[in-house]
Amino acid sequence: MRFADIGQQLRAYRLESGLRAEEIAARLGVSRAALYRYEKGEVIKLDTIRRLAELLKISPLSLLGIGIDYFSRPLAFQERLRQIEEEADQILLFGGAVCFQVASDSYEAAVNEAWAEAAEGGADPLQGRGQAEQALSILAMRRRLYQQRRPSIIAILSEASLRRLLEDGVAHGLAGTERSRARGRAAAAAELENLASLMEAVPIGLQIGLKEGPEPTGGFIVLRGRERAHVVASPFPPDSGPAVGTGVAMITAADEAVGLHQRVAEAAWRDALKGSAAAGRVRALLRDVRPTEAAA
Repeated sequence: MRFADIGQQLRAYRLESGLRAEEIAARLGVSRAALYRYEKGEVIKLDTIRRLAELLKISPLSLLGIGIDYFSRPLAFQERLRQIEEEADQILLFGGAVCFQVASDSYEAAVNEAWAEAAEGGADPLQGRGQAEQALSILAMRRRLYQQRRPSIIAILSEASLRRLLEDGVAHGLAGTERSRARGRAAAAAELENLASLMEAVPIGLQIGLKEGPEPTGGFIVLRGRERAHVVASPFPPDSGPAVGTGVAMITAADEAVGLHQRVAEAAWRDALKGSAAAGRVRALLRDVRPTEAAA
């Protein structure tokens, strides 16, 4: 058993459960410090794994990294995705409007502000701030991780998703005031210009294509590391917030699933617009936006 992997799974599923670390430790009969040591990869007995699985209402196989991981909480999903990205050398993204690792500073700032405002306006501002800070920390770690490791990325973004982002703005599900909505639309316009520039420049290790037509019925990510690959499918976009959204994210390392998703993405990449053609289409979308929205 790889105890470091078990520890990562444990942390993600602890966040998914909604239980505090001290609650789990108390029910397990260990100290909170011991639980954190398990999460960091300390040796853990099979009986302890079984009891943890019962507490977290999951299969022991899930803690062992066997089978499919399911997450209904965006915060837990983002943590598990961060863990997998730590070992990924290649990232293949299909669908959506954002390649988070190379998103613009305007996008990141709009997400930060929207999450902070949503936390303050919620039923429990203290809990909301804690969740927002934790989620923003995970996103910041994912950005730093990309800068440090520089995995190769191929992203096939959706033209329809980009149009919707431009119309709705960044974090539109959280924006309450007109000022917030205007800021989100401005950040979306800046993000599309950032994408167009990256499409034209084609930096080493980064390729971004554009899928024309309607949105894909389901986007996904294939992450390949030295030892294994994962497929990630999620209904939670990067700007949805740590406690917003209804759905279930799925992560699996099954060879059949990885191979099938890889073939679908490769076919989409062959048909996607690339380079100056893709950048031109993105800038055409920007011109289609009403002047008041583009200037907001």
